[in-house]
Amino acid sequence: MPAAQRRSVVTNRRLTQRQRARIQRQQDHRRERAEGPTPTPTPDEVGLGSERTGLVIANHGSVLIVEDDEDRLYRCAARQNLGRLACGDRVVWQPSGAEAGVGVVVALIERRSLLTRPDHRGQPRPVAANLDEVAVVLAPEPEPSEYLLDRYLVAIAAIGVRGLLVLNKADLLDASARAALLDRLEPYQRIGYPLLLASNRAARGLDELRAWLGGRVSLLVGQSGVGKSSLVKALLPEREIRIRAISQATGHGAHTTTTSTLYHLPDGGDLIDTPGVRSFGLGEIDPDALGRGFPELAPYLGHCRFSDCRHQGEPGCELAAALARGEIVPRRLDSYVMLRAELAARLARPG
Repeated sequence: MPAAQRRSVVTNRRLTQRQRARIQRQQDHRRERAEGPTPTPTPDEVGLGSERTGLVIANHGSVLIVEDDEDRLYRCAARQNLGRLACGDRVVWQPSGAEAGVGVVVALIERRSLLTRPDHRGQPRPVAANLDEVAVVLAPEPEPSEYLLDRYLVAIAAIGVRGLLVLNKADLLDASARAALLDRLEPYQRIGYPLLLASNRAARGLDELRAWLGGRVSLLVGQSGVGKSSLVKALLPEREIRIRAISQATGHGAHTTTTSTLYHLPDGGDLIDTPGVRSFGLGEIDPDALGRGFPELAPYLGHCRFSDCRHQGEPGCELAAALARGEIVPRRLDSYVMLRAELAARLARPG
């Protein structure tokens, strides 16, 4: 088998249990050495320096930008057996002895959380790692999509991090339009998601947003055009300096609109900015775990007359009864049914 084909087999995760265990042991040993009091070079990595820990602050495909413990940036490649790495990953890496500012990522430090979305082949693609919270940014324009919002909240609930809704450009709304939009978003507040009104132009809500983000690793997500970039600029006065530094490290110019990038907040904590999206596909989420993203439905799930109830008019459906009593919102139930059918269909596909 040619070497390129063997590498493809490894990267496609067709590994035996023994191979996976061996790779994991190697990564654990590298992490222990890098985090020890006196990191030492490894004899199997000819031409590379001592193993050390770092933070992935941007991922440009084959090029990772890794920040060391002294805030210096390095352009790194990654060993192929590590799988896909994400912005926010903690890694073990080694600097190149032949070229300054260049290195190789040799191990991944265990993640505490990972947000993914399917790529064009349906495989999970990491969006950001080691998150504490996710802020979903909405705006009057483009028209907010509750179905997109529900997808985000399901993904957030699945990885067990806090969620926040940010209504940006709130100054563009008159009193009646603001009331109507807040009424649409009220069901989300009722199930525990805080709602913050913000405006970069009117400098509204920025202090509250800074307080929510402070001291944690946070992610901003949302549709294209909702003003995430404007919020990021307001929160990060030295963002342009950071962008230029990343651009110099990559050697390929700035790509802040096409890749996730991690920034350090002035008052502590990290903020990951992601490109805007038109849709957000759910990855490997079990349909039975979907309910975590719909906590208001939890008291009724599993109590229908039939265990395989699809909640689409079957007799004895507890969700239908709760809907008739006004205890749940019709649109949220429609969203749950649609997402459950989508996930079930994906699991039913061969391969």
